[in-house]
Order: sequence, then C-alpha cells, then structure tokens
Amino acid sequence: MRAFTPFRVWLALLAVLLGIGLVSGILVFTQGLGITALTNQVPWGLWITVDLTSIALGAGAFSLSTIAYIFHVKSFQRIARTAVFVGLVGYTSAMLALLMDIGRPDRFWHPILFWNVHSVLWEITMCVILYSTVLMVEFGPILLESDVVSKRFPFAPKIGHFLHRLTPIVSVVGLGLSLLHQSSLGATYGVLVARPIWFKPSLPVMFIVSAVAAGGTVTLALIIIYENLKRVRQIDSALRANIARFAGLMMMAYLYLKLWDFLATSYYSHLPARAEAQSLLDQITPYGDTFWLVEVLFGALIPAILLLAPRFRQRDIWIIAAAALATLGTVVNRWNVTLSGLILPLDWTPGSAELFAAHGYFPSPVEWGVAVGVLGYALLMFSLGLRFLPLLPSESGHAH
Repeated sequence: MRAFTPFRVWLALLAVLLGIGLVSGILVFTQGLGITALTNQVPWGLWITVDLTSIALGAGAFSLSTIAYIFHVKSFQRIARTAVFVGLVGYTSAMLALLMDIGRPDRFWHPILFWNVHSVLWEITMCVILYSTVLMVEFGPILLESDVVSKRFPFAPKIGHFLHRLTPIVSVVGLGLSLLHQSSLGATYGVLVARPIWFKPSLPVMFIVSAVAAGGTVTLALIIIYENLKRVRQIDSALRANIARFAGLMMMAYLYLKLWDFLATSYYSHLPARAEAQSLLDQITPYGDTFWLVEVLFGALIPAILLLAPRFRQRDIWIIAAAALATLGTVVNRWNVTLSGLILPLDWTPGSAELFAAHGYFPSPVEWGVAVGVLGYALLMFSLGLRFLPLLPSESGHAH
C-alpha cells in the first residue's frame, strides 16, 4: 500500500497524459499535418492556442523579476525563483506545441541562420530563443542548489551562487526580450491590413498586459499550492497582498484597454469590412458570447475582484480560483484572436453582395492528444519542482 501514495498516483495519471501526447506526436511526425484538421485556409488552431497561452502564463517570470531586481523591491525577491520556474515551464511547454505545429521541426534552426528582418514571426522566434536562454541562466541556481544536485556535486552551489550574482543584469536583458516578443505576438495579427477583424494597433498592448496579469496570478497561486503542500507559510501576508494587488491592477488595466478597443473599433466607429466580419463571426461561432462571458466576465473581471478585495485574497481557495479563471480567460482569448481572423474568408470580390462560406475548424483527435501531452508535461514539471527544488529562499539559505 505504501507504493500507492497520492504523489505516485498523481505521477501515474500524468504518465498517462504524457503517453497520449507521445503517441499523438509520433502519428504527426510519421504521417504529417494532413492527419490534423488544419488546412491552408486555417493553418493555426489548437496548438497555437496552447503555445500562446503557455507563453502568456509564463509572463510572471519577467514581470515579477522586474519588480524585484530593476525596481529594487526586496520583498518580491522572495518569489523570484518561483516566477522564473513558472516562466521556464511555460516557455518549454510552448516549444513542445511548436515542435508539432511547424510541420518541419528539423528546420527549427533556419531562423537563426536565415534572417528575415521584415517578419514579426522571425523577431518573435529570436526573442523566444534568447529569452529561453535567459530563463535557463536564472534557473541555474535553483537547480544547482537543490539537494538532488548539490549532494552529488558539492561544487554545484558555488556555480549557482555565481549565476545568482548575474541575476540583476540578466533581468534587465530578460525584460527587454519579454516586452518585445510578448507584444509582438499580438502584432503578428494586428499588422495584417488584409484581415480587418485583426488590423488594429491595440492587439500588441492587450497581449502583453493580459500576459502580465495572468502570469502574475498563476505564479501567486502556485506559491499558495506550494505552501499547502509544505503545510507552512513561505511568504508573509503583506507580500501576498502586494502580489495580488499587482496582478489585480494589471487585470483591471487589461479590462480598460479591452473596453476601449471594443468601443473604438465596433461602437464609435464603423469599418464596413470589420462590421461584416464581426457579423459573420456572431452567426457561425460562439465568438460574441465567449468574448463577453468568458474573456471579460469570468476571465478578467471576476479574477480582478478576487485579487483586489481583501476578504477574498486572504483565502487560498479564492486565489487559486482567480488563477484558474485567468487561465481560462487567456485560453479563450488566444483561441478567439487566432481563429477569428482565419475562419473569415479572404476570397471574395469587393462589391459583391455575399461573402464566401466561412472556413470551418475543429481540432482532430491527434491535436487534442498533443495538447493533452503538453498539459501533462507542464503539470509534471510543476509537480517535480514543488517536490524537489528550492523555489523559495528559506529552503536553500540564499536570498533570491
């Protein structure tokens, strides 16, 4: 019976998720993207949603590290390690999704050698590669100071301490790279003149603000889960309240931008192409309902209230609920943004009375399988990290 501990049962469940993802990935590699529901008209779908969501939820790494090391708020240094760990898991999860999605993963190195400086996607690729390197440098002390490594390699903590001394410099570099690629993810859509439903300057700003809000909330929730597993408080109530306020205020800023984006593009102004596109979306998709109900209400407004109201943020369950809702809102937002432009047809003649039929899309079983595998990987990394890594300073004796 000792073999069936809750942790081992949890790992067995995650192994099943990873197995589903592995089988699905092998099918994609051996049979190609033809077995997915992706087409030339809708080349991005579930996997890009997973990719964009993972990167957004990892944004706590740069935002909280910025507060700690650039704005010199010492109390936030206590949670910098956890933020870096969340960021690393988020970015590696995104890379797993992209590994499936790019069609020719053997050519992943092409952007490094063949620069296309006029492509927003190239800039994102380079920033993600460089920022992932930054995260690895910031993650080094966490790994090297863990009991698993330090007991086997006594010199490892000294290397970790050296890397830790580079943290302020690395944080500045990471901030620049993060601001570039988090906003450029929105710019990928917002610069496309031929897609009226996307074409607007607000998308880059909303992408980065929503990522900071959701990423900060998820990082705080992970710390609270960590505390409950350890059965001891690792951060004091003042720091907890400050993190919650920061995430809640960023969520309100996102809501403010989202409201004015809606007013500026759909209420106070009238662009015929965008109005036709919006009407078509409302007819054939749940876009309109999910926008207000999931993105705005459940995905942003309610989490903001839970984070900003003292009576809610003082209770663990409400912080975790806020993180779950913020994650849901981020997923639906990235799904809506991606699919809203792609399912609208471009092949219609200006001046014609009717639009061509919209492009349909629903993920195939292998797409769901890969997504489940990526989720299993992320949960496994969080589980092992919470179990074995010194994510908070009291566990390693080093202030971070």
